[in-house]
Amino acid sequence: MSDAYRPLSCDLYDYLEIACMHRYRLRIELVGDGELLAQALTTETTAGKEEFFLVESAEGVQRLRLDRLLAITPLNPGASFGRVLLGNGPC
Repeated sequence: MSDAYRPLSCDLYDYLEIACMHRYRLRIELVGDGELLAQALTTETTAGKEEFFLVESAEGVQRLRLDRLLAITPLNPGASFGRVLLGNGPC
């Protein structure tokens, strides 16, 4: 995978914002078969236009670059969406 940042489409970014707004607990699937259980906190954009998803897991607060996310699944009962494939997996 290249280190050049690939932005997430706006409609997919909206799911991350909803997760943060509701502080959803998530199963986060990472590119490369990793997985993380964490609570959504916020998103941030760097001066270089890279975007990150900030989450809190048992290991503490983590910054996940958006193009390293494969999918998110809310674990909260009654969540407003199910599993969302973010489309950054290998083609």
